[in-house]
Amino acid sequence: MSYIAPLKDMLFNIEHLAGIEQIAQIPGFEDAGLETAQAVLEECAKLNQDVISPLNWEGDKHPSFHNGSGVTTTPGFKEAYQKYAEGGWQGLQHPADFGGQGLPKTIGAACGEMLNSANMAFALCPLLTDGAIEALLTAGSDELKSVYLEKLISGQWTGTMNLTEPQAGSDLAAVRTRAEPQPDGTYKIFGTKIYITYGEHDMAENIVHLVLARVVGAPEGVKGISLFVVPKFMVQADGAVGQRNDVFCVSIEHKMGIKASPTAVLQYGDGMAASIADSTGPGAVGFLVGQENRGLEYMFIMMNAARYAVGVQGIAIAERAYQKAVQYARDRVQSRPVDGSLPGAGPIIHHPDVRRMLMTMRAYTEGCRSLAAVAAAAYDAAHHHPDAEVRKQNQSFYEFMVPLVKGYSTEMSLEVTSLGVQVHGGMGFIEETGAAQYYRDAKILTIYEGTTAIQANDLVGRKTSRDGGQTAKALADQVAQTEVQLLASGHADAVAVAKRLKAAREAYVDVVNFVAGNTKAHPNDVFAGSVPYLMLSGNFMAGWQMGRALLVALTPEAQAQDATFMASKVTTARFYADHILSKVPGVRDSIVDGAGSVTELALDAF
Repeated sequence: MSYIAPLKDMLFNIEHLAGIEQIAQIPGFEDAGLETAQAVLEECAKLNQDVISPLNWEGDKHPSFHNGSGVTTTPGFKEAYQKYAEGGWQGLQHPADFGGQGLPKTIGAACGEMLNSANMAFALCPLLTDGAIEALLTAGSDELKSVYLEKLISGQWTGTMNLTEPQAGSDLAAVRTRAEPQPDGTYKIFGTKIYITYGEHDMAENIVHLVLARVVGAPEGVKGISLFVVPKFMVQADGAVGQRNDVFCVSIEHKMGIKASPTAVLQYGDGMAASIADSTGPGAVGFLVGQENRGLEYMFIMMNAARYAVGVQGIAIAERAYQKAVQYARDRVQSRPVDGSLPGAGPIIHHPDVRRMLMTMRAYTEGCRSLAAVAAAAYDAAHHHPDAEVRKQNQSFYEFMVPLVKGYSTEMSLEVTSLGVQVHGGMGFIEETGAAQYYRDAKILTIYEGTTAIQANDLVGRKTSRDGGQTAKALADQVAQTEVQLLASGHADAVAVAKRLKAAREAYVDVVNFVAGNTKAHPNDVFAGSVPYLMLSGNFMAGWQMGRALLVALTPEAQAQDATFMASKVTTARFYADHILSKVPGVRDSIVDGAGSVTELALDAF
């Protein structure tokens, strides 16, 4: 089944929850209102539905492969990437000063979801390029910007992030790749990096690696890490690619999912380039980004951009799995409905438990999509609003949301894609139906760009304990206002959702107080429940957005616009509250009352 972009839901969120017309009041975004959003999303949908989506299953069957000297991507990827780049999609939300379109993240995030729904393995290349662009925009010198940004933003070149090494997974203090200063101000880079997404491929003429390394003599630990630009090909004075740099792909990983995305092992400075006539010789030439020993700070810029984008990947793969499951449930005939509504066997979508699974998939996906849209709007205001206080408030909100968008949406995608397989029954376990690919692809989302536990550590340490839970509880106060509005409407569904929101809010505040009050004194107790706290918070915040969506859908104006869509939105919001948001109080109990049992079992008893 082909992918159909959920444009109505995306535009509903952009208009009513993210407030695109308010964003269009911000200087620089005057032309980025709802009309622009709709036009951009419709064009994006065409590209992804017609060109990129058909390659998704092909990439799973015929993934990228390493031929000894380079990497050949799945047939069709190179041509699809050229169309993507020519359409200006890489530069959608990057500055016009460097050839981008300068559109808000609120619009860009929706386009990112479509790209990842269409083909997640393909979408990883632009995703990593976005991260490289953000890092250079923030910390790159004027010279680095002039050499690299326009080509990256146009899609002519692509970018990577190089953090992980064989001996250093998430512990970046253990990075050993070294950088040796040269008389001309460059550095020679030596070391091995693993898990480098699109670290080698044939889709663009150059690959710009952003590499964490330790300058010789730098302090030990994370304080001694610097960030470098290391291009695959050196750039000549006229901007054209020149000599081959001493960075080579020695292998690519064979993976459970996202098989068409080449995950490279890159070797820097082992002298392979010396065997090439027009090369830099031994040692990969690198250019310092910003200042020495501030590399981790700069890399976090890339990582935060990528973490939000990975959360959107979770929503995207969930949407694709949901569409696939709905189509199968409409087509698959098996058994007479339990209510006797059909004289004989009928499509399985008539069975209550299949409806429950489909509604769960739908509600999770719409809830996380609304959360991501609101977070994107906060990002736009935080970075572009003329009022400093408004920027500060929105930055605080966005930073709190990033681990939730990343952590909750990706864990959600595992449940949704698993349900997608379940709806298919035995055929879901058979590769030719395609349902299993979404399940396999989704698993990496909870791991890369910081595992769910790392997102939870961020939520506990930086986002909750650091300010004594003030930001977290201020959000709860905003939810309470939505509860009042729901009750005031008098509508039965709104009143029911308000009741669920109130119970979830009270449980959430209890957990925030527990986390803020015990992180220093009883860290094991708090971190034993860190991931449940993240999941509880994500569930609660998505439930809040679904409550806001329900209020909009009940208005006469919305009903007049599209009564059928709005009725579905009300039903989905009610389902989210009854079946998903209702889990929050129980998770509260496991965090606050169940911490001890996590760590009490003797280590040798495992």
